[in-house]
This record gives sequence, C-alpha cells and structure tokens, in this order.
Amino acid sequence: MSTWQDYIDSITEVNSYRNRVKPKRLKKDMGRYGVGTSTGSKRAQKGSPFKNVKVSFKGKNFNQISSPALEEEVEASSFKLHGELEPRLWHGEQLDPAVNRRLLKIAQDFIDNLPIEVDIEDIRLTGSLANYNWSNYSDVDLHIVVNFLDVDENVELVKSFFDNARMLWNDKHQIDVKGYDVEIYVEDGNEEHISSGVYSVLNDEWVGEPPHPSSAEEIDFRGARRKAEDIQFQVNIVNNLVNNGKLKKAMKNVQRLKEKIKNMRRAGLEKDGGEFSLENIAFKILRRNGTLAQLSSLKTRAYDKMMSLKEE
Repeated sequence: MSTWQDYIDSITEVNSYRNRVKPKRLKKDMGRYGVGTSTGSKRAQKGSPFKNVKVSFKGKNFNQISSPALEEEVEASSFKLHGELEPRLWHGEQLDPAVNRRLLKIAQDFIDNLPIEVDIEDIRLTGSLANYNWSNYSDVDLHIVVNFLDVDENVELVKSFFDNARMLWNDKHQIDVKGYDVEIYVEDGNEEHISSGVYSVLNDEWVGEPPHPSSAEEIDFRGARRKAEDIQFQVNIVNNLVNNGKLKKAMKNVQRLKEKIKNMRRAGLEKDGGEFSLENIAFKILRRNGTLAQLSSLKTRAYDKMMSLKEE
C-alpha cells in the first residue's frame, strides 16, 4: 500500500514536480481523486471575456424561466416524526447486528480501495436513519472519520481527495441496506459534527443520541417550503444566465447560492432540535427535488462553456 507522499510523487516526475507546480495546480493534476474544481473555476473567472450583464426576464412568467427538474413537489408527510427508530435497522436503540457488520464491511472495502493508507478513527451512522424523522427518502449516511492532518498538512487538498474518492465510490456502487441506499462520506475528525443523531458503528454505541419526538417541536414545513422555493427561484435564474451566455455572472451566483445553502443548514443544525429546524428541512427539500444536483450541474456547464472555443 502506498503512502500519501508516494501518491503525490507519482502524479508527475518525482524530482522536479514539487518545485515546478503550485498547490493549486496539484489539485488539478490529481485527476480522478483530487480535482479541485472551485480553484479552477475562480481562475477561469479572472480572465473571462464575458461582461457582467444582467439577463432580462421581462414579460416572462415563472414557468417560462423555471427548470422542470426543480418543480417536483415534496410532501410534508414525508417529514413526519416517528415514535421509534427505523425498526428494519434498529432493535430499540441498538443497531441491528447484521446491519452493523455490513456497514463495517462496506467502510473497510472503501478504505482498502483508496490508493493511500488511511487510519480510521471511527465509522458512524448519522442523518435521519439515526433519528426519528426517517422516511422512504432516507439514505444510510455512513461517515468514515479520519484525521485529515495525519494524511497531509494541506487539509483542503486532503478534503478534495476524499470528496472525489467517495463521489467515485457512490457513483460506481448502488448498495442497498434494508431498502435504503448507502452513501459514504469521509469526515475530518477535527471538525465538530452537528447532527443530533450520531451512532458509532465501529464501537456499537451512541456518540450523540437523538432527541425523542415527544421533546421535539412540531416541524414548520410551510416555512421550510417557502425558504426552499426562494432558493429554487434563484437557481432557475442562474439556469437562464447559463442558457443566455452570462457565464461569469452565473458562476458567481452558483458560488453565492452554495454558500447560502451551506450556512442555512448549519444555522438550523446548531439550534436545539436542529434536525427538525425549518432550515434543515428546507435543505432536505432542495436535496430531494434535485435543486442541489442542478446547482452543481450549472457550475460545470458554465465552466465548460467559458473554456470552450468555437471553430472559426
């Protein structure tokens, strides 16, 4: 098994690479596992020939400027609280032993398929399936906890590496555990995980127990829906900016919306009963109806158009 340094050195010539290439270039050259798209996007914007011109929607109604993928309705009933944890995965408040063993095996296989050696601090189940708001939309959110600094002092680069590795894994594998898709995440052990329900699969015990539904406030789905619709509308406008060639402005707004959504969810999770906050529910609506996926797609489309040259 290679070390992290072996992996970095193997990207190009061992003796000259680190003297010739800046860290930002390194992200690009990491290829399948280490692409840092945000850096490349910012660099592309600086020299962009596109002017910062407003696109006009005068005379058009919302349906004419919206994207069909964002119009899917998410039912409020899918966010209801249950009186127990998902019984197909849990025996009371203890994870089913067969489920536990399978999740450990999946996490180990993921680590074994990485091109570098990684020490695991913990393997955790989190999200709605470690809480009382599970539904048929839920995924098995399997978090592999690693100390990023143990890999390399450039934490941003390590995060980029793991993000791309887990995206490749999730795209390649369609694993179903008791009817729920498994989604792998790699989490930095130095960062606080805010979720109210966190179960250590490795140690077979709760890291943070979820609040029982009897102590949780009623979900404000209407408020969450309004917040989600506002972001959906802004994503629709960005979609039209891309279609109309306003690429620099589109890229700027994609980044702004990504930060807005990230901060919105974090603010919700930091509240008491954060899993059920309107901000977190709004985030889940955006994820379920495809808005988050569309936003990432828009960033890629805008970048590709900016970098393309038409044949004269």
